[in-house]
Amino acid sequence: MTNINNIRMFTRVYELENMSAAARDLRVSAAVASSRIGELEKRLGIRLFTRTTRSIQPTEQGRIFYPKAIKVLEALEEAEAAVHEITLNPRGSIFVSAPLGIGRRLIAPNVALFHEKYPDVHTRLRLSDRALDLMGEGLDVAFVVGNPPDSGLRIKPIAEFPRVLCAAPSYIERRGMPVDGSDLINDNHACLLLRFPGSTEFRWTLSTSDGYEKFDVTGPFACDDGDVLTAWALDGRGIINKPLFEVEDHLASGELVAVCEASNPLPAQLAVLYPHKKNQDPKSRFFIDFMSERLKAALA
Repeated sequence: MTNINNIRMFTRVYELENMSAAARDLRVSAAVASSRIGELEKRLGIRLFTRTTRSIQPTEQGRIFYPKAIKVLEALEEAEAAVHEITLNPRGSIFVSAPLGIGRRLIAPNVALFHEKYPDVHTRLRLSDRALDLMGEGLDVAFVVGNPPDSGLRIKPIAEFPRVLCAAPSYIERRGMPVDGSDLINDNHACLLLRFPGSTEFRWTLSTSDGYEKFDVTGPFACDDGDVLTAWALDGRGIINKPLFEVEDHLASGELVAVCEASNPLPAQLAVLYPHKKNQDPKSRFFIDFMSERLKAALA
């Protein structure tokens, strides 16, 4: 019988097109990954990949084998899930992603509490403000802020939370207090922007007398880490557009001051994405339900 770990390794190499990346993803050495692929090829009597010094590409036989291999792994997951659900004792690992700000402040502390309730579930948490490929990176659950693109994934809205434009008193003293979105453009205010491939936060959606409008703001600094933007704002470098929960302590202390209060930013939606098949996985379902309840309470 073919070793299931060999099949799992094959699917990750196929998806990532890189033996070393697949090995890291499954937490084994590159030598073990290569050995597993070799064992599977020997078992099947075919070559699954064409290897060069720079790339690894599936053969025609590999492309035929991949969808069948996925069905085998999904069937195994469903069987394991059914057994674990009967015992109400989910186990295994879950790979989760979240934006940096909400991940550090809200997700990570609750991951520890989830583990206390379900000690047999091990959580691997990746924090990044970049857009991640949920399927390509093998993620089970992804928390997102804003409106994710239509990807065929399931989405569960969790909560809506306000955003605020703010800056340090030193910046306001130097550049003046902007009243609304038009001031940001007309007075060429330094707006600190979250930028990464696919990001849209360089266009701020602000309220006006005619409803919400997009403003193409500019500024001297941009970064793919939201906490860096906050640090720059605290240093008087410009204006940030942040979820209120991330900066409310700075606003309370006076380190930051709300600006453009006539043009409040569009509130942000926190949601969770997951593949359709994960809806049948108790550990993913329990994790999503647990985190949704906690996050709703925290953002209420």
